[in-house]
Amino acid sequence: MKNKIWILALFILSACASKKLAYDASGTFEGDEIIVSSEVSGQILALNFEEGEELPAGKIALVIDSTQTWLKKKQVEAQIKAAGYRIPDIKSQTGQYASQIAVLDTRIDYLTKERQRINNMLKDDAATPKQLDDITQQLEEARRQRTVYSSQKMAQSSALHTQSASIRADIKPLFVQIEQLSDQLNKTTIVNPEKGIVLTRYVNKYEIAQPGKPLYKIANMDTIILRAYFTGDHLYGLKTGKEVSVMVEGNSDKKKTYIGTIEWISSEAEFTPKTIQTADERANLVYAVKIRVPNDGHLKLGMYADVKL
Repeated sequence: MKNKIWILALFILSACASKKLAYDASGTFEGDEIIVSSEVSGQILALNFEEGEELPAGKIALVIDSTQTWLKKKQVEAQIKAAGYRIPDIKSQTGQYASQIAVLDTRIDYLTKERQRINNMLKDDAATPKQLDDITQQLEEARRQRTVYSSQKMAQSSALHTQSASIRADIKPLFVQIEQLSDQLNKTTIVNPEKGIVLTRYVNKYEIAQPGKPLYKIANMDTIILRAYFTGDHLYGLKTGKEVSVMVEGNSDKKKTYIGTIEWISSEAEFTPKTIQTADERANLVYAVKIRVPNDGHLKLGMYADVKL
């Protein structure tokens, strides 16, 4: 009887040791999940996917009604066009002064030559001083008129430039509005950002999308993350980039093994999650580790797995 008890004890110890050495940590699989949300409001006109469907990157997932945004853009474009008509044509509006100045330039040139001719004649006693005074007075008058017209032209040109600059300044914000509305129009078409499986669909066709409202959740399942928990005595064997064996339940009693790569190790310990069993059941503090595992289609989110270093 005593021998039987010893044999039973050895069997139990052997089984426990075998169980302890079977794996170094346990965890569950998670995905790199992306929640796609709306950035604009409007009725959902098209919904091009179902839950569980694999969406490629770049595919149009949803189309939101853009009518109101399009009408606002047309309205702002009309405002820009109307404002453009108010910009003055400085050349045409100051043309009258330019014409008067051109006429006076011609007259000043003529009077200058005529004054020189009379002055030469006066030296030969062929003209009188009065003739020279008269032509000099006409020349000075023409020059004064030119100065007046030139000043008026500059004043009007300055006023028109100020008016034009003011109108152009009013137009600039309208161009910014056009860019904003164009951006909103682009965002009414929701393009799937990354290849993955649709995990959850939060909306239905003809519902109203709102800015910030989630539309669907997607995860790339080509590779999957195992968040496993290791006790402190395993830290020496953990290193980012290291390959480890990941074991999951297969179709039979035998576990299926995958090769995963450690890509993150927590810098702080935490209490062991209730749903996780470690190789040392007595451990209270563990370190979370993320292991990236290639998925052959068998691995699912939430599935348990064991890790062997």
